[in-house]
Amino acid sequence: MRERFNLLSPEVKANPYPTYARMRREAPVCQVEPGGMWAVSRHEDVLRVLKDPQRFSSQGFRVATNPPWLGGNPFSESMLTLDPPQHGRLRVLVQKAFGAAAMARLEPRVRDICRQAVAELPRGVPVDLMPPYALRIPAAVISDLLGLDPSRTTRLKQWADLITGGVTTVRPEEEDRKQRARDAVAELRQYFGEVLDARARTPGTDLVSELQQARVDGEALSKDELIAFMALLLVGGIETVVHLLGASLVVLREHPEIWAQLRADRSRIPAFIEEVLRYEPPAQAAPRLTTEAVEVGGVSLPKGAPVLVLLGSAAHDDAHFPDGDRFNLSRPVPQNLPFGHGVHFCLGAQLARMEGRLALEALLDTFRHLQAGPEPMTWHRTLVVRGPATLPLVLHPH
Repeated sequence: MRERFNLLSPEVKANPYPTYARMRREAPVCQVEPGGMWAVSRHEDVLRVLKDPQRFSSQGFRVATNPPWLGGNPFSESMLTLDPPQHGRLRVLVQKAFGAAAMARLEPRVRDICRQAVAELPRGVPVDLMPPYALRIPAAVISDLLGLDPSRTTRLKQWADLITGGVTTVRPEEEDRKQRARDAVAELRQYFGEVLDARARTPGTDLVSELQQARVDGEALSKDELIAFMALLLVGGIETVVHLLGASLVVLREHPEIWAQLRADRSRIPAFIEEVLRYEPPAQAAPRLTTEAVEVGGVSLPKGAPVLVLLGSAAHDDAHFPDGDRFNLSRPVPQNLPFGHGVHFCLGAQLARMEGRLALEALLDTFRHLQAGPEPMTWHRTLVVRGPATLPLVLHPH
């Protein structure tokens, strides 16, 4: 019997793509560690699972992010974990906040945030760009959008790390880590509850106030639903963009010719962002749960089987993206797979793209080139997302 692939091993987290390629070749649907989940690695099969919420339920997210010992993860109660028709009711309430008109109103503020962050970066000396650039920008944007206290930025990121899969790396015997996770969830619930109470007393112009006042068929969101949605926004608004910005810097560090191309022609930045999202997708996996016995990729899965849809593998599948392991700035614009597919397509996709574009424009406006710092970079070790944990670089001004 072949040994299971371990998707949380240090080697795989440092570079999962060779393992994904082996899986697509040798075992496109197979059980993996942690926990014997059924991993789906080929693009064709990944799309099939994502397009079929009736047989592949998003309750898989709830199972993966809310182990019994945690005592309730607000993210696991968000609309990301719901199937139609319940999912549709919540999505209608919030999708206007992320429409084209809302993004146009938000763009000047996001541009200011990006420029201010870049203006304060050190020049000509090694600096880990994750905290002052890749984290600062999306944390400031989501804090602004929700009307949160900017001084909470670091804690917001810690909460987001936990929610997006930090709990999946906790081993049964690690009581200290379990307690820290429980404390963090309690803090998050308390803080978001206080924000909601404050907005109920004094509504503002932020998204939280709009959500409290929104009605669909005369129905408002409950407080628990609002907290769950704020947790979802925290993840989508911080975690995804942090890793998009970090991955963009990794690509530019490794490909100085692309930096030069973008400096010469800013109109290529959107294509660059799309290829970064394909080449190094922040969301590497999406959990699902089978609602009945079903066959995927020639493998029979029982009812109630935990399924892990490998978005990162699908994005490198040569059958769909020729020479998928190569970064190609001229690649035809891919599908939106990094932001999910079907009913769960990410509401914040356009906001993430805008932040990526404006953050990169600010960097190109200010610096002549960048190079690797003396210390090696490190990668996050969670099951669902992937991105740099530390990224030392040297920025050289004009």
